Amino acid sequence: MKFLKFLLIIFITISSVVKADSSQTLINELQKGGKLIFIRHAYAPGGGDPDNFDINDCLTQRNLSDSGRVQSKKIGNFFKKNKISIGKVYSSEWCRCKETASIAFKEYKTKNFLNSFFSAKFANNRKKQVIDFDKFISTWDKNQNLVFVTHYVVISEILNYAPSSGEIVISDKSLKVIDTLEIEY
Repeated sequence: MKFLKFLLIIFITISSVVKADSSQTLINELQKGGKLIFIRHAYAPGGGDPDNFDINDCLTQRNLSDSGRVQSKKIGNFFKKNKISIGKVYSSEWCRCKETASIAFKEYKTKNFLNSFFSAKFANNRKKQVIDFDKFISTWDKNQNLVFVTHYVVISEILNYAPSSGEIVISDKSLKVIDTLEIEY
């Protein structure tokens, strides 16, 4: 029994060191610049949007909870604390994405190619949005980090990765996922 406890302590110690090394490696990569940083909007309870959804009226949308706002602040603090330079921040036009971007980074611009196409109402936009995203990236100054605050379906479609709420997904210019970072809410 003592031997098992000993092995468990060694495993926990080694995995903690590996995780810390992995986090520092990610921070170093981000500090170099030239990365595409996808962030799924912070925690907004529920799924999809209400039937009366109106893109111009936040009261009709699924919005961030207080926990989601705290998570958004943590996202911004991660970039500030680690001195990670951001070229520009782009957000979906959905209120939960704009609020995440505003709390985390203050300044952002909206791009409709980052909008959700989860619901049947917007599903036909998927292909055009991906094409528009690819065109946008083709003009990117690859020395700067770009941030995209968007939705599960968009990140999943572009990167073939399923993010959690508030998760940061980092890719290179060829849209290969380099690493991810989950921010608690």
